Order: sequence, then structure tokens, then C-alpha cells
Amino acid sequence: MSDEYRPYTLVAELTYRCPLRCVYCSNPVEYTRHTDGLDTADWLRVFREAEELGVVQLHLTGGEPVLRDDLEALVEGARAADLYTNLITSGIPLSRERLARFRSLGLDNVQVSIQDVAAPSSDRVAGARVFERKLQVARWVKELGFPLTLNVVLHRENLGHVEEIVALAEALAADRLELANTQYVGWALVNRRVLLPTAAQLDGARRVSAAAHARLRGKMEVLFVMPDYYSEFPKACMDGWARRFLVVSPDGLALPCHAAHTLPGLVFENVKDRPLEAIWRDSPAFNAFRGDAWMPEPCKSCERRAIDFGGCRCQAYLLTKNAAATDPACSLSPDHGLIEAARQEALSAPDDGFEYRAPRPAVRK
Repeated sequence: MSDEYRPYTLVAELTYRCPLRCVYCSNPVEYTRHTDGLDTADWLRVFREAEELGVVQLHLTGGEPVLRDDLEALVEGARAADLYTNLITSGIPLSRERLARFRSLGLDNVQVSIQDVAAPSSDRVAGARVFERKLQVARWVKELGFPLTLNVVLHRENLGHVEEIVALAEALAADRLELANTQYVGWALVNRRVLLPTAAQLDGARRVSAAAHARLRGKMEVLFVMPDYYSEFPKACMDGWARRFLVVSPDGLALPCHAAHTLPGLVFENVKDRPLEAIWRDSPAFNAFRGDAWMPEPCKSCERRAIDFGGCRCQAYLLTKNAAATDPACSLSPDHGLIEAARQEALSAPDDGFEYRAPRPAVRK
């Protein structure tokens, strides 16, 4: 395997357990079937093997990673492996004292999610009354000297609030604001009719974001991520299948992206059974969509095939039931009508409320 497929980021999904029930959660809809199958020693070995493979960045995520009682040991182990480590958290539950311990053990960055700019709307999306606590956690992050990334997932109900979201990020002294439009996998696909915005909403939010990006340059990074459903061409999902990102699920599956294990016909290996390097380089599932030999037309002859790599394999499967299809988000896809129909359905369908991620007992590990 050439250096073209050298990973630089490991996404460690420590658990799918979470005290929130966010309606756009990217965790699998059938997440209750997955257990926290890796213990402390397993994760520390994965971190070391990832570093040996070339990984330099580690994202500790979930679910809610702070539900792991061994998170201190994992942060310490990541520092020992010389990985730049980012904690991606809802902030619930998290104490200032524990956050301070993470700081002393070498955690580099904290990303806190906030659903909106006011408690009623934010808590409605999160499925729990947590807004004020999240603001408190964000303030602790800055008080303790961490860089703060504020992440807000955008959708129909909050796209008109981008100006206020930017102001909130400034008030919290965030170093980075990620305005990430919803990607329609997992629970977001279940709630697509309610979440999918209009083109006019997106255009307005993008203009506000661009103005903030220019005004705050050098002070706060403002990133606006367009949704595939309104793009002419798809994004390079995870920078291309198994090129730069490596995901390990709570039960130990090594994956090229968060939802890859939902694709039929691909067998993903477990890090408990085989070294990470062997999986990355030799696994048939990792090699299934590398390069362009697998591509159908119009991807195979498209000049963008080395830019967007055919788009998202999971999205292709979810919409067409064929993981090897051109991503329907691409305007050149023969299945692009599925995207257009979804946009029309979102415009015409009644708002029948959210379907929430089902709660799960927070058994600690």
C-alpha cells in the first residue's frame, strides 16, 4: 500500500452511550446492539499501533466519551503516544475537576456541541434540558487554558440563527466555530423531512457565515460545511474511502468511516483480532473503494474522480441500495433525482415532529 493511503487521523468512538438524544446523531440507528467491547488496554494498544501507522491526530468521541471511567488513562496514553488529542463532547456529564485532570494529563483540545442559541430550541433538538450546562462547560474549557472548538449542527430549525450563533461563539471566546450542516445518515436520515432546509435558508446562512469568516480572521476560525443535498458535486467523504481517516467503533471494528459497517457485503475486522496496520493495508473491505477501479460511469471518466472520489459510499447505499453507485448528491449521478425528490418532500411534507434516538441505560465502564 502506497503512502497515498497513509492515515493521519484516528477517530476513536469510545462508546455509543450518551445522555442526549440528538435528532441528527450520526451513530447507527441500531446502536443499542453495539457494546463497549474494548477495554483500556485494547484502546491504548490501538493508539500505539495508529501512531506507528502514521496517525498524528486522535479524536476521542462517541456517543459521549466522558461516560468512560477510564478516559483519564486513555488521555494519558494518547499523550505517551505523542498524538494530538481532541475530546469531542456534549459536555454532559462533565465536571470542571475532571476537565482539569484531562488538561494535566495532556489533552490538547476540547470540542463542545451546542444545538442552538436558546435553551428551548437547543434542548428540543438534544432531547434533554442541557443548554445552560453546555455553556458552563464551554467556559470551563477556556478558563483551564484549552483551545475551544464550538460545533453547531445546522438544519431547518436553526439556519436562521447563524448570526446569533457566531455572537455566542465570540462571547465564549471560541477559537474555532464549526457550522456543520446536517449530513443525512444515522438518525438524521430518519428525521430528514423535518431537518432538511430550503436553498434560500442555506444561501442566507452561507452569506452570514462568510461575513463572519472575513471579520474574525486571525481571531476565530469560522467554518461553514455545506450539506451534500444542495451541492453540485459531493464532498470527498472522509477525504476519500480509507485514504486519510481511520475509525474504530466501540465494539472494536476498524472502519474507513463512521457508518461503513452498515454496508452489506463488506466484512470489517476487529482490532482485537488483528493488528491495525494489517487491517488498514490488507483488509478487502478497506480496499473495496480505494482508487478508482471500482467506479461506475460517470465517475470513472470524470475529471473530479481524484477530488471527490465518487462521494460518500454510505450515502450512495442509503439512497440507492448500491454502495458502488455514484453518490446521488452529485448532479451528474443518474440517481440525482432521489436528492431532488427529498428536497421537494421536505418542502411539502407536514412537520410531524422529531423521532428521537432511543435512550439507553448509562452503564459505566
